[in-house]
Amino acid sequence: MVFVSESERETFDFAFTFAQSLKGGEVIALDGELGAGKTVFVKGLCAALGVTDEVLSPTFTLMQEHKGSKLNVWHYDAYRLSGGEEAYLCGLADYFGDKNGVCVIEWASNIEDAFFALNPIRISIRRTGEYGREIEVK
Repeated sequence: MVFVSESERETFDFAFTFAQSLKGGEVIALDGELGAGKTVFVKGLCAALGVTDEVLSPTFTLMQEHKGSKLNVWHYDAYRLSGGEEAYLCGLADYFGDKNGVCVIEWASNIEDAFFALNPIRISIRRTGEYGREIEVK
């Protein structure tokens, strides 16, 4: 499925709608260049799952846990990681597949070997203009 977004609000709303289908235990591999809108997507997903705290990219903490009223969200930023072994050593794989929530991994391709066997939902976000984005869900 491909969705074309013309604004941050549309990206947020698409993620909000997408999140309605989540049941828990999913791993979402989220990729796109710097500034593509990955964190905006995560904010929409979190809002739909009942997260009320502020959602920021966990670049320096690697992972943030958000308690939601519907599902928890474990939000990862793998930008600074160089492989799945590093993710395991940091304890980041501990929540993969946990039915109480959803793992959303920004820069997922950096640690793909840590979760590929879990059949992740792959989402890529590509810039199509200053505000335009193409969001592909596989």
